[in-house]
Amino acid sequence: MTHSDVGAEGPVRIYGWSWGPDEGRRPGLPWVGVFLIVFGALLLVERALPDYRRLGDVAVLAAGLASLAVWLLRRGTIALYAGAFLTALALPGTIEALGQPLGPGWGMLFFGLAFLFIAAVRAWRGGGVGWQALYGALLVVIAGSEIVQPDLAGIAWPLVLVAIGLLLLVRGTGRV
Repeated sequence: MTHSDVGAEGPVRIYGWSWGPDEGRRPGLPWVGVFLIVFGALLLVERALPDYRRLGDVAVLAAGLASLAVWLLRRGTIALYAGAFLTALALPGTIEALGQPLGPGWGMLFFGLAFLFIAAVRAWRGGGVGWQALYGALLVVIAGSEIVQPDLAGIAWPLVLVAIGLLLLVRGTGRV
């Protein structure tokens, strides 16, 4: 929007605003429209199931599913991360609101699965296995131990930390 010319008195800057066609200003997919469709559908589910009263989880789940829909259409990295993490955040509360009680560890499990999903997308795109796979695997292992054996979960995290520390030490001493 800036145009510069060098005149006799020095540089001259001209500023201007122009109105272009809507297609030039708007993205290809209206995020608000996708969100409203998903949010409305989830509100209809809430109406059909009167016990489902956790509107906050519905809103977060709608935002997560809308972001994943946008990712499917546009393949944007931000939409992938937002969709995976918002969906993982909303799933435990949504499942509990539908009448299935969950114990400890399920939120961590869903976040681990979100990281693994992102890692799979990264590998599928030819980006190799990234840090997302490591974080996802760690979260799934820790959450799985907490879900299956809650008493074991108290020592699972310290054991994982010791194992990672040993791995780093072994790899670090191997490099000279």
